[in-house]
Amino acid sequence: MSQATSPSTHAPTEPPSLRRRMACWLYEGVLMFGVIWIAGYLFGTLSQTRNAMDNRLGLQIFLFIIFGIYFVYFWHKGQTLAMKTWHLRVVGLDGQAISQKRALARYALSWLWFLPPLAAVAPFKLTAGEIGVIVFGWIAVYALLSRFHPQRQFLHDALAGTRLISHKPMSKTIPA
Repeated sequence: MSQATSPSTHAPTEPPSLRRRMACWLYEGVLMFGVIWIAGYLFGTLSQTRNAMDNRLGLQIFLFIIFGIYFVYFWHKGQTLAMKTWHLRVVGLDGQAISQKRALARYALSWLWFLPPLAAVAPFKLTAGEIGVIVFGWIAVYALLSRFHPQRQFLHDALAGTRLISHKPMSKTIPA
């Protein structure tokens, strides 16, 4: 087996399975709950908002910016906290770390997970259950579309010029 095709040199650039990427995506959502809580508390305190429905647009804009800061910072470094747990890394098409500009483009494009179904249901008076079915149905379709990409990447990664790869950290050796 040649050095170029050995498992040890090829493994770090292999795309992770859809199952691992979606598990990471769900775990990221759990971690984002804490970010939302802290940011919401900070916004409510600074804006003196007494009711959650007051100043809702301001809160949404604030959370959009906070999410952007979180994701752009961590993607520029290569991994979010959830990605570290699931041994995933975001890189450019050249396999190198991405710039903050590219991370920002990835952040804007990653809203393709949610905006199309939300825009589609906006003109209609649907129940929360119906909206949930449409949104989660779109998420399933969006995730499954990655199976058709040559490198098994999500649409927002393909458009942003990024890709997710499997990344096992090097084991630390303890000196004797």
